[in-house]
Amino acid sequence: MRVAMIGTGYVGLVSGACFADFGHHVACVDKDAGKIAALNGGEIPIFEPGLADLVETNVRQKRLTFTTDLAAAVREADAVFIAVGTPSRRGDGHADLSYVYTAAREIAAALAGFTVVITKSTVPVGTGDEVERIIREARPEADVAVVSNPEFLREGAAIRDFKHPDRIVVGTEDERAREVMNELYRPLYLNAAPILYASRRTAELIKYAANAFLATKITFINEIADLCEKVGADVQQVARGIGLDNRIGAKFLHAGPGYGGSCFPKDTVALIKTGQDHAAPLRIVETVAAVNDARKRAMARKIAAALKGAVRGTTVAVLGLTFKPNTDDMREAPSIPLITALHDMGARVRAYDPAGMVHAKELLPDVIFCDDPYVCAQAADALVIVTEWEQFRALDLERLQRTMKRPVIIDLRNVYPPDEMAKHGFVYDSVGRPPITPG
Repeated sequence: MRVAMIGTGYVGLVSGACFADFGHHVACVDKDAGKIAALNGGEIPIFEPGLADLVETNVRQKRLTFTTDLAAAVREADAVFIAVGTPSRRGDGHADLSYVYTAAREIAAALAGFTVVITKSTVPVGTGDEVERIIREARPEADVAVVSNPEFLREGAAIRDFKHPDRIVVGTEDERAREVMNELYRPLYLNAAPILYASRRTAELIKYAANAFLATKITFINEIADLCEKVGADVQQVARGIGLDNRIGAKFLHAGPGYGGSCFPKDTVALIKTGQDHAAPLRIVETVAAVNDARKRAMARKIAAALKGAVRGTTVAVLGLTFKPNTDDMREAPSIPLITALHDMGARVRAYDPAGMVHAKELLPDVIFCDDPYVCAQAADALVIVTEWEQFRALDLERLQRTMKRPVIIDLRNVYPPDEMAKHGFVYDSVGRPPITPG
C-alpha cells in the first residue's frame, strides 16, 4: 500500500519506518525543509535504538522517502496518517490541536480517490469528528474515511513495540476503512497481535485512559515508597508482592523520582481537562498529576537529607538526565526540577548522560557537563542516580570511592543492593528502602 505520514517527529518517523519495513511504500512529510534535508542525508533527529538502521535499509530499498510536498504524497496515498505534535496548550493545559487541524485542511485539498485519513497523534475525544468536519467542509465530494489509530510506543523500545504490539486499536465503523487498516497491519498477524475495533471516540479515549492508568500505577508505588521509608519496609519487595497478583501486574511498579517524558505529563492533564469540560471530573488522575509534580522537586530534599542539610557550597554529581534510558528526550524529565532545586539550595551540579546532554545544555545552562560518570563524580560530595541507564548499573564502586570527596550515593532508581553499597563503605540512600550508613 502507499502511505503518507504527516509529521516526522518521534511517532511519525518510527511508524513510517516500520510500515516501510512491512513492505508498504511510505512518504514521510514535514514542513521543516532542514529536517527533511537532514533525513535525506541520513541524519536521524531523535535517539531511538535501531531506528537509524531501519531508516537506512528502507530508504535504500526505495520503500521510504522524505519530502516537504504534502500534496503529492497525499494524492498518491491509500492511507494518510496525521502524526503531528499535540503539546499542552499554554494557559489551560488542553491539548493544542492546531497542528492536527492544519494538517487536516492541507490533506483535504490534496485528496484523490478513496483515502483513509488516520489520526495517529494523541488527541482528545471528539477530535476525529472535527477532522472529518474540516475535510468534508473543504471537499464535500471527497471519498474519505477518518479513523483513529492511537500509538502505544515506549521511547527506547519503539520499534519492538510497533512490530510486537500488545494490541492495535482502530476507531472506525466504516467497512472499507477496516479493510485498509487490516491490510496495513497484515504483517503483524504472524505475531498474533489483536486488532481491537471500536468507535472513533472510544479509540481516542482508550489512549488517554491507558496512559492515565500507567501514570497512576507509578504514582501509587511512589507514595507506597514514601510510606516504606517511614515504617522501615522495602518497596521493592512490596512491589514484587503485589505485582505477582495477575490482577495488578508487575510493570510500572518501580519506585523512583516521578514520571516524565512526552506523553504521561501532557496526556494526564489533557484528560483532566476533558473530564472537567464534560462535567465528569477525574479526581484520581488530578491527584496523580499533582503528586507527581511535587515529587520531582521533593527528590532534592532527599539529597539534602543525605548531606545532613548542609547543601550550600557542595558539589553534587548527577548521573542520568533524560526521563528514561535509551532516549535523548528531556521533556518533563525529573532531572530538571531536581537540579533546579539543588541550585536553589546553593549546590554546584555536575552531570553526565549517555544521550541527553545536547538537549540538557539548552535547559540547564548552569550545570557542568562531563564526559563520563567518573569525571562527573570527581571530588563530589554526593552522587545521584536519576536515570537507570545500563552504563550506571555496574559502576566501579572502588573507583568511585577514590574519586568522590565524600562517599554519599543517592540512588533514585534503586539500581544497587544496599548491602553491596555498605560493603564498599558508602552512605547510601534509595527510594522506599532503609538508608545505609557504614560502620
